[in-house]
Amino acid sequence: MQGTLYLCATPIGNLEDITFRVLRTLKEVDLIAAEDTRNTIKLLNHFHIKTPMTSYHEHNKVDKAVYLVNKLLEGANIALVTDAGTPAISDPGEEIVRQAYLAGLTVTSLPGACACITALTLSGLPTRRFAFEAFLPHNKKERHQILEHLKKETRTTILYEAPHHLKTTLTELYHALGNRKLTLCRELTKLHESVQLFDLSSAIDYFEEHAPKGEYVLVIEGIAPKTLEAQEHSQWESFSIPEHVYYYESQGMTRKEAMKKAAADRNVSKREIYQIFLKDKE
Repeated sequence: MQGTLYLCATPIGNLEDITFRVLRTLKEVDLIAAEDTRNTIKLLNHFHIKTPMTSYHEHNKVDKAVYLVNKLLEGANIALVTDAGTPAISDPGEEIVRQAYLAGLTVTSLPGACACITALTLSGLPTRRFAFEAFLPHNKKERHQILEHLKKETRTTILYEAPHHLKTTLTELYHALGNRKLTLCRELTKLHESVQLFDLSSAIDYFEEHAPKGEYVLVIEGIAPKTLEAQEHSQWESFSIPEHVYYYESQGMTRKEAMKKAAADRNVSKREIYQIFLKDKE
């Protein structure tokens, strides 16, 4: 008999947010794989759970996943927990889930607290479509690429940030995205939980006067589709149609592909692009 991997959501602050199902599972499994055993032991002690633990974190996730998968294959049932919230969301848990499926094992998720969804529901911003970016990368090139993508993101975007990086991140977002609406959620479900509605510029001003404290979730409005369309259209106004076509050809497109893309950018027919292009060449 093979074991089952249980992805167990744990509280993000308030211990009362744990589910009965998670508590029962943590008591019944053979082993708990925890992102930080020092943190998880506090939770286990609070609920009088004596199940053995082992560490599973970002720095050992590949090799330790191999070990845990072998334990599962031998018949052990294992619960995976993160420091707070749902495993595999901005978390090394995705690696063991991948390996478990490759080994033909059963994986099940026990739902519960998740900071990004909690913040989204509190934000007052559109919730039907959203993008989750977790923490922006520290690598400058990767960070720049993400910010460039977010310029055109029409969905509500959710980010995580630590207090000592918050002011820098807000400034970068302002320069990249403009003055978007923003909801800042701090210390969710905890005693000092706060939800503040800003725009990016007023948030920057606020934290010049108030030191950031606690862990933050940033919920940022997406750009309006009509605004995005107008921005994309205006950037081509300085280009002649041949220059527009040549631009795409320089990126490896064929003449036909470049004309089609230029027509879409300018919201005109391909025939019109073709006729103007030929006339200009003459």
